Amino acid sequence: MQNIRNFAIIAHVDHGKSTLCDRLLEITGTVAPRQMRAQLLDSNPIERERGITIKLAPVRMIYHLGSSIYTLNLIDTPGHVDFSYEVNRSLAACEGVVLLVDATQGIQAQTLAHYQQAKKLGLTIIPVVNKIDVTSADIAGTQKQIVDILGFDLDSILLVSGKTGQGVPELLEAIVDRIPPPTTNFPLPTTRALIFNSNFDPHLGVIAWVRVVDGQIRTGDKLFFLGTGALTTAIEVGYFIPQKTSSAQLNSGEVGYIITNLKTVADLQVGDTITLADNPNLTALPGYQLTKPVVFMSFYPTDGSDINLLRDALGKLKLQDSSLSYIPEHSPALGNGFRVGFLGLLHADIVQERLDREFNLAVIAAAPSVGYQILTTNDRLISISRAEDLPDPAQIKEIREPFINLSVYVPENYLGSVIQLCQEHRGVMRDMQYLGRLIMLNYHLPLSELIRQFYDQLKSISQGFATLDYELSGFLPSDLVRLDALISGVKVDALSQIIPKSQAQYIAKNLVEKLKSSIPRQQYEVIIQAAIGSHILARADIRPFRKDVIAKLSGGDQTRKDKLLKKQKKGKSRMKRVGKIDLPQSAFLSILKV
Repeated sequence: MQNIRNFAIIAHVDHGKSTLCDRLLEITGTVAPRQMRAQLLDSNPIERERGITIKLAPVRMIYHLGSSIYTLNLIDTPGHVDFSYEVNRSLAACEGVVLLVDATQGIQAQTLAHYQQAKKLGLTIIPVVNKIDVTSADIAGTQKQIVDILGFDLDSILLVSGKTGQGVPELLEAIVDRIPPPTTNFPLPTTRALIFNSNFDPHLGVIAWVRVVDGQIRTGDKLFFLGTGALTTAIEVGYFIPQKTSSAQLNSGEVGYIITNLKTVADLQVGDTITLADNPNLTALPGYQLTKPVVFMSFYPTDGSDINLLRDALGKLKLQDSSLSYIPEHSPALGNGFRVGFLGLLHADIVQERLDREFNLAVIAAAPSVGYQILTTNDRLISISRAEDLPDPAQIKEIREPFINLSVYVPENYLGSVIQLCQEHRGVMRDMQYLGRLIMLNYHLPLSELIRQFYDQLKSISQGFATLDYELSGFLPSDLVRLDALISGVKVDALSQIIPKSQAQYIAKNLVEKLKSSIPRQQYEVIIQAAIGSHILARADIRPFRKDVIAKLSGGDQTRKDKLLKKQKKGKSRMKRVGKIDLPQSAFLSILKV
């Protein structure tokens, strides 16, 4: 164990984590030059196309330093705020981290968030300035930020280029010198391993990604899961190099995988502790706090017969993503589907794309919403995530919505515009600090405002320079109402939303305009309305297609023309009564832009 180092690379999005991982794999000889490619650890096609890391990725490297041989277990982590839970899971399996800061951007929102998490867990932190080869790099300024904001000594900061490999050999030496080896709490034969991730293979079943904390796990061992109570056999154990490579056993301090032979998703939970079946009464490892979804969307299969396929697909995705949650629901307008919980809009977008690519499932995604707490007149507290579940107003004493502590990091040039944006989204400023070249704004803001185009607007007004981070602060009472959308007098429950009463007129007007531009014209008139209860706030009409029924009449009696027009009008009225409008996906997505 003395020659094992377990560490993660943490940073803000696009600060060069994956590129640095490529150089580490290359320099340690883990991957042959002919097999090398950019973003090697980003195995998912969506990750490679978008240039972001979505899933944590472990890899075992063998490193020679002098006459000693070291095993370095690296975990590459995401940088986007929606996937912070992946970082927390990675840190639970490590003793140290490499904190990467882009020399062209300096410290950003997720830099500080990940730093605080690593510090809270007591991990050894190695500060590193990356992209020093870029002509626009401000190396001295970035070093000063790290010293002033994070409190590191100047001589502890390493300078590297993940692209060229400059400084990477010195980083490897620092990892060995500064990060402590793993320790064990119990002697053999006690065995405990932490599940920090998992995936599902259609041929092998459930594969657990583990950090062995105590003892060892061998191929063929009978295993017991302390959290779920499941019993199984280790069909195969091994390491990621970076592809799965089998081994006879996994020892204390090592990171690897176990093919569990489990076929049911519910039998394995990320964060659970694995031990041997003959010693099931051990204390579970601390693991980490499970995440709770904060944004909810309803998914409906475009073909109703695919509902079971959608259920199976969500189950397999949940196995790989413990933050995903879903429950069945039914919509009169859209049929059977699932109410799915996410950590953010990017998280939801990725899941929907994976359903399409990996499972060939096209789904209609209804408008996103957050969870609410309703205090009824008889003092009963209920939780809802859909506007249609809101009780009758006469039964509501108070509606509480989730609030967040929002930290926005912005250059001084864009300060005024960002403050105005936060105020327009019901934000209340709590603090403002100058951090070198950046200003940190701390706001108390309703979570629902964050999912209403806030991020896109922030990037637009700051020309992409502003970044953000947030954490939930709890539920607070708000003056909220339910806004319904009616299409030709029929309420479409999937388009209903809970909104601030003060913004009802503005949101209603924008809603009907967006729907009008999204719904195709019919053979009959379509009336779009937005209403609170029986009170109509806004209306838009989609004029029908009209055939020129009097074109064949050249002159003649006007009564003949009137008769044909009257007949046409009667036919369109009948069509309007029995016609059914197929709402396109764009109609639901338009709510995002309200």
